[in-house]
Amino acid sequence: MELINRALEFEQRKMRSLSTSDRVKISREAKSLILDLNQIYKVKKDQKIMDIMKRLTAIKRKVEKRLKGAPLTI
Repeated sequence: MELINRALEFEQRKMRSLSTSDRVKISREAKSLILDLNQIYKVKKDQKIMDIMKRLTAIKRKVEKRLKGAPLTI
């Protein structure tokens, strides 16, 4: 339950005007949260957990796209 709350808090953070080191930290934290949630999902098979993982993955991809220097398109 605490892990889900951490993931939801992470999702609500403001992600504007980030330095490169901030982007790296966010990417690593997102990866960690996704992997931890995946361990829970394997046992419970709860669709809500899968939805959270999908949203976190979208955030992670967006941040990593900026890290790699690709232009940001929506």
